[in-house]
Amino acid sequence: MKNIYFIFDKTKKSQNLKKIILKKYKNHSISKSDCIVVVGGDGFMLQAIKKFTRFQKPFYGINCGTFGFLMNKYKSKNLYKKIKNAKKTFINPLNIIVSTSKNTKKRLMAINEVSLFRQSRQTASLNLKVGKKTIIKKLIGDGILVSTPAGSTAYNLSVHGPILSLDSGKLAITPISPFRPRRWRGKVISNTNSVKINNLDPIKRPVAAVADNLEVRNVKYLSIKIDKKNKINLLYDKNRSLVKKIKIEQLIKNTR
Repeated sequence: MKNIYFIFDKTKKSQNLKKIILKKYKNHSISKSDCIVVVGGDGFMLQAIKKFTRFQKPFYGINCGTFGFLMNKYKSKNLYKKIKNAKKTFINPLNIIVSTSKNTKKRLMAINEVSLFRQSRQTASLNLKVGKKTIIKKLIGDGILVSTPAGSTAYNLSVHGPILSLDSGKLAITPISPFRPRRWRGKVISNTNSVKINNLDPIKRPVAAVADNLEVRNVKYLSIKIDKKNKINLLYDKNRSLVKKIKIEQLIKNTR
């Protein structure tokens, strides 16, 4: 793990740390590296994973953001040793196919979640299928999201979705401000199932899809499935593992 490819966010904190790190460690090319070290916040880590996952290298994050759920704390001691002793966590992203009202198709990846939002003053009108079964014929509200376990403590939690254990083999489907059916609070499904969401009125009630931080507008149809062939390797210090962070959030939620 002595060949490291460093990537730094453009924030002031990340750039200050860049000067310190590159004085101590050589920045190798990504093709010759053993590990990708991402210096920034959670959003920058998500961007880096999507950009560099094709190289099949492990990712080690150093937090220069606010919360740093996907990151580790920086310490000036031997970074090589920290990475060598880090705990491996493998996650699978969502593979998303989006069809727009102009009949164009786009393929997206989401590490945390994919969300469908209304993009006008009109509420969204959506049809939801899991596998071949229709779960909701007409969901009227601000939107809906599908979350992975890794993303279940993010936006999913803020709209009162369930926190999923990393090894649960589940996905969370959570409505966003549902108006009808008002009492529907979502569903936890097996990650072997595909999820299909149709916009029932794309002209009057347009919606936008957001895969983590990438937006596609005027969505007519959305197909979502876990990508089991893509195993993303995240590295965590022993006291900051993703499994531990999720368990802490579960405990906090259960005590409220």
